[in-house]
Amino acid sequence: MSRVQETIDVDVPISTAYNQWTQFEQFPMFMEGVEEITQIDDRHNRWKTKIAGVSREFDTEIVDQVPDDHVAWRTVTGEVKQSGMVSFQPLDAGHTRIVMSMDYQPEGLAEKAADMVNMLDRQVRGDLKRFKNFIEKRGSETGGYRGKL
Repeated sequence: MSRVQETIDVDVPISTAYNQWTQFEQFPMFMEGVEEITQIDDRHNRWKTKIAGVSREFDTEIVDQVPDDHVAWRTVTGEVKQSGMVSFQPLDAGHTRIVMSMDYQPEGLAEKAADMVNMLDRQVRGDLKRFKNFIEKRGSETGGYRGKL
């Protein structure tokens, strides 16, 4: 297993950052390589990705979710093997620190080579920067899920 961890500070309140992050079907707007996410129910999402020319479909399960604190997930079907957590920490009333941690198992020669040159680290860093730009430009979330799972 490999691990990636990235951190970014966003200029919005914690509830705004957290609420937007729970809008999984909006991820393609700021996550490179994510073509589509379909939310099946409160816990399950179907992902369609295309990264470095490789298409994948897989399902994830939210294993732990606490409003304004964190969302943790794991894959449950498909070729992609990963688990992770995104956490939210208030810096002050209008600023939030987001920490993304993910464990993943690279499959095949291309993914193992990409892992050796930290390609996923760069992709996650870029996705967090795009999320920052997305939420700061909007100034408000597109929706939010406040349930605890």
